[in-house]
Amino acid sequence: MTKTKKTQELEKPIWLKYTKQEVTAIILKLANKGLTAEKIGLTLRDQYGIPNVKIYGIKIKEVLKDKFQEPTVINLENKLNKIINHYKKNKQDKKSERSLIINKAKLKKRSEYHKKNKK
Repeated sequence: MTKTKKTQELEKPIWLKYTKQEVTAIILKLANKGLTAEKIGLTLRDQYGIPNVKIYGIKIKEVLKDKFQEPTVINLENKLNKIINHYKKNKQDKKSERSLIINKAKLKKRSEYHKKNKK
């Protein structure tokens, strides 16, 4: 027995006023404020009434990819800074020491990957 994926094409609701260009402009405006892709999605849902950006045939990460550094690298840098600050205050915390090592490796791996692919 094989399972088939149900592909649903999302249709834009009648009550939704924004166009594709307006949504991308809103995404870029929110990104300039320093919000991550996840926070941008929540803001679009809560403040602008846009339930899902896929309705417009776009993705938040694709819009951010053109203008900014890869969002995952930015998120990893922020997380690493938080862990470093925590570890400086709590030297006895061995779990944070391990997560510091792991996150440094992740950041190095992702940044090398993006440098290699941009050339």
